[in-house]
Amino acid sequence: MSGKSASPCMCGEPLLLKNQLCFPIYACAREIIKAYREPLSSLDLTYTQYLVMMVLWEEKKKSVRELGECLYLDSGTLTPLLKKLEAKGCIVRERCPEDERSVIVSLTAAGEALREEAENVPRCMAEKSPLSKEEAETLYKILYKLLHSVHGEG
Repeated sequence: MSGKSASPCMCGEPLLLKNQLCFPIYACAREIIKAYREPLSSLDLTYTQYLVMMVLWEEKKKSVRELGECLYLDSGTLTPLLKKLEAKGCIVRERCPEDERSVIVSLTAAGEALREEAENVPRCMAEKSPLSKEEAETLYKILYKLLHSVHGEG
């Protein structure tokens, strides 16, 4: 991150939990992921599996490395997740013929069919949000600015 303070309160005690920007982000992320459990349960997907599926519904196939870059996940996290999605019949993993070190992940017909069932998830989650459309757009931009900064992308 840049030299700017990541604490919302520049005065007072820097180690108070209430003065930490990271805590409400962390706690909110946990609560949002928990809220996804119900709409994703009928799809038999975890939140992280849902993220992988969204990338593949858009792109159809990606290398494990590309998936990791898109989702900010390392291969140690991604590999077991992909094994479970493969066991469910949603994806297939194959070595790239041009580069045996690279593994390509592709949707199966069952994985593609799951997309139709998942179409209600974003709407369901939007209904749970107290934010206006404008507030959600502003928060989205701020969070991506922060994400890119802490990830060294900007």
